[in-house]
Amino acid sequence: MKIFADLHLHSKYARATSKEMDIEILSNYAKIKGLNLLGTGDFTHPKQLEDIKTKLEPIEDKGLYKYNDVFFMLTTEMATFYFQDNKSRRVHHIVASPSIEIIDQIIDVLSRKGANTGIDGRMMMKISSPELVELLKQISSDIHIIPAHIWTPYFGCLGSVTGFDSIKDCYLDKTKNIHSVETGLSSDPTMNWRVSELDDYVLLSNSDSHSPWPWRLGREANVFDLNEPDYFKIWDAIKNKDRKKIAYTIEVDPNYGKYHFTGHSKCGVFMHPKEALKQKNICPICKKQMTIGVLQRLEELADREEGFIPKTAIPFKSLLPLYEIISFVRGSNQLYSKKIIQEQDKIISFFGNELEVLINADFDSLIKVTDEKIANAIIDIRERKIIFRPGYDGTYGEPIFDRDKKIQVKKSPQKSLSDF
Repeated sequence: MKIFADLHLHSKYARATSKEMDIEILSNYAKIKGLNLLGTGDFTHPKQLEDIKTKLEPIEDKGLYKYNDVFFMLTTEMATFYFQDNKSRRVHHIVASPSIEIIDQIIDVLSRKGANTGIDGRMMMKISSPELVELLKQISSDIHIIPAHIWTPYFGCLGSVTGFDSIKDCYLDKTKNIHSVETGLSSDPTMNWRVSELDDYVLLSNSDSHSPWPWRLGREANVFDLNEPDYFKIWDAIKNKDRKKIAYTIEVDPNYGKYHFTGHSKCGVFMHPKEALKQKNICPICKKQMTIGVLQRLEELADREEGFIPKTAIPFKSLLPLYEIISFVRGSNQLYSKKIIQEQDKIISFFGNELEVLINADFDSLIKVTDEKIANAIIDIRERKIIFRPGYDGTYGEPIFDRDKKIQVKKSPQKSLSDF
C-alpha cells in the first residue's frame, strides 16, 4: 500500500493560517490531493487538542487516528529560543506522538518549563534544542523529533541567520535521537546530497501548509510503501533508512521556495550566490543587508560537487501544484480565480485526485480533459524541463512556461538565471 503523507502543517489556531484549517476540511482536501495520511498540526494548542480528542478515532495499536477515511498522525511544530556560542538561536522542530495520552504529558512537562500553549499553534519555549529532545524522550521513546525546514534562514537549524553549521552542533549529545530532517521548500534532495553529514538522516518533505487548498496541502510529501498505515512502522522505516519502505518524496523545484536565492524583497532584488558574494550580500539599491538564501547557505556547508548521489539516496519526484500550473500557463495573477479552480477541479475529477494527475497522467489522457498547453506544462514540470524565477527573502518563485520570456528583476543590475 502506498501511503502519501504530509506530516507538517498547521491548524486554524496558529498565526497567519486559514480559518479552514480544521480536521473536517483537511480530510476532504486530502482526498482531492491524493493524500491518505496527514499530520494534525498544533497538538499542544488547547482548542486544537480538544478537536483532536473529540473528532479523531484511534486506530488500535497503530499509533494513528482516523477521520473521514483519512489517517492522522499527531504532530506539531515547536520553537526553541536560546543562546549558544554567543549567538541567538531560533530553531523549529516537528514533534510526533503516537497517542493523546502522551500529548497530555508533553504539555504538562513543557508548561512547567515555561512553554506557552495558547498564544500560537506553535509552542514556543526558552530552552535549547538538546534540552527539548531530552525532555521529550524522557516522556516516551516513541516521540520523534525532526528538525524543521533545516535551511530556512531564521528558523532552520542550518539557517543562515540563526542556525548552526551542522545538525550535531544544534543537538549536541542528543543528535543520536535525530533520524530525519525536513528539507523545506527551498531545497531538494540533490542539494542536500552535497552535504555528507546529511547522509546520516532520512530527507523528509512536507508542505508546512497554512491553508487546506490543494495548491498548498501536499505540495511536498513523503510516500511510504507499507502493508497499512502504522506510526511505529513508519518510524522504524525512517530509523533504519529502509529504502524498500520509503518509496520516494514529493518535492517542488527549490527555486519555487521563498528563500532559495539571496535577495531583498523590498527592492525586488535577488541574486545567485556568486553574484551576492560579489556584492558582499548588500542590496545594490538600498545598501542594506540582503537575506542570504538557502542556495548560498548550502554552498557554504557543502563538501561535495553538484551531481553527487549517495548510495543510500531515496528517490524523489519534482512536481508543482496543479492550480499553479494552470494559473501560470494562463497568465492569471489572482490567488483565487474561479476559472482556474474550475479547470483544476475538472482535471482532478477525471483522474481521481491531483497527485494522480501530476505523477502518472500521460499526455494523451490529459488532452482529453484539458488543453494542450496545460498538458504540456504538467509533463514539463514532471520532467524538470521548466526554469523558474527563483524565490527569495519571503517571496515565492514562479515557473517560466514561456521559453522566450526573460527573468526580470526590479531595478536590479543582476544577470538572468540563465547566465549561471
